[in-house]
Amino acid sequence: MHSNASGQVAQTLIDRLQAMPKVEIHVHLEGAIDAETVYQMAQRNNFSLPAASLEEWKLFYKFRDFNHFIEVYGIASQCMQTAEDFAWMTEKFLQNQSEQNIRYSEAYFSPTLHSGKLTDEEILDALTLGAVTGEAKYGSRVKFIVDISRQYPHLQTKVLEFALQGQEKGIVIGLGIGGPEVDYPPENYTETFAQARMQGLRVVAHAGETEGPSSIWGAITSLQAERIGHGVRCLEDASLVAKLRQRQTPLEVSPQSNYCLGVVKPNEPHPIRQMIDAGLFCTLNSDDPPMFNTNLNNEYLTLANQGFSWEQLWQLNLNTLEATFLPEAEKEVYRTQWQAFLQS
Repeated sequence: MHSNASGQVAQTLIDRLQAMPKVEIHVHLEGAIDAETVYQMAQRNNFSLPAASLEEWKLFYKFRDFNHFIEVYGIASQCMQTAEDFAWMTEKFLQNQSEQNIRYSEAYFSPTLHSGKLTDEEILDALTLGAVTGEAKYGSRVKFIVDISRQYPHLQTKVLEFALQGQEKGIVIGLGIGGPEVDYPPENYTETFAQARMQGLRVVAHAGETEGPSSIWGAITSLQAERIGHGVRCLEDASLVAKLRQRQTPLEVSPQSNYCLGVVKPNEPHPIRQMIDAGLFCTLNSDDPPMFNTNLNNEYLTLANQGFSWEQLWQLNLNTLEATFLPEAEKEVYRTQWQAFLQS
């Protein structure tokens, strides 16, 4: 740790971070599935992986650079083919979340990556089955935010239809945009987001990660996004920082993702410190955990190693709970659990 705490104190903090009840609001289902689960799906579906064994695949799965990350993400998504796969990966996701004491997640799901495999209804029913089974087994819950892959703008209406069908089934709560920011500005999706809001979907947008402040401005003005995925590059524009501070727009920050993708240099402290000092509403998340060799506990530890105190880390945890799209009554149940943990 950055403080002069002894090893014992450091271990105490590690234990406390592991044990604390959490929520997570920026994690991709496809990117959260561990290498072994993907390998088993590939075996079951006779899908050829660029690896001769599980051990080799685990090595391949580990992050190398951005292009390799995109390659792994694409291969992993291709392994997910049957209704059984979608149900199983959702259940496995909840098992992994539960092991970190993550009680509730709002996870991104990108239907465009699975085009032509199954009907929308089959996928949604499988996600629902996995969510119900996983919650019953592990006590962790998930709702989905359906992500428009911005490099396929012509498919945005189809993605909205998928989201609305999922909303009817009670498994989808929102619509987002993800994928490459460069060349695909938020303004391309204004009408679709307006329709989503009219239909009662919550709306979020990845912005300010690989593109600068203009991407965030577009997200909050054209799309009226309620939360911003990443948003770390807001610091390049003082007027944008002022606007985000005034609105208290939640920013879904994922430090290890930023380091891996070169958004933040590896030897620099993460700018979340500056963001918090500027009065911005920050939350902490893991994005694509096994692909970035991380998990949510590790994200908290990353900040602890950069000098964040227990109180500051706990505040980030509280922020993340408040930023969820849960109804107020459900938030209150979790608040009570959070307080009980503090007093234990």
